[in-house]
Amino acid sequence: MTVQRRFKRMLIDVRDGLHLLQLGEMEIWDGADLALLREGLFHLINGEDCDAIAIDMRYVKYIPSGFFGMLFDWQEKAHVRFALTPPQPNVQRMLWFRQFFKLNLNGLYEMQCEPTETIYPSETTQETCFSSQTA
Repeated sequence: MTVQRRFKRMLIDVRDGLHLLQLGEMEIWDGADLALLREGLFHLINGEDCDAIAIDMRYVKYIPSGFFGMLFDWQEKAHVRFALTPPQPNVQRMLWFRQFFKLNLNGLYEMQCEPTETIYPSETTQETCFSSQTA
């Protein structure tokens, strides 16, 4: 059974103990959206003792740089499990996403406590950096 409710501009779906936060079909999140999300997370984690939260990322093409750090902080401090709906390709290419999120059997990307992928600079990237410094 799914229960829906609203928290300010967010829709929260609750299904089998998982709270899915939806900010709508916005493609670009700014600092105000991040503040709203932070407030919603605070409400769910501290006010309702939620320990499993998913965030709808289907439409998002750009997120503020502090988004992943904020989730990581909550995960460490409050032991909350986070997941994301499959995001747009440019979000999937972000370093934090590639290192800390792994696709689960339910089609959500679960946040991991430790990096799942080690990212090394490619030789092409190094060559480009060195050639631009010498030019």
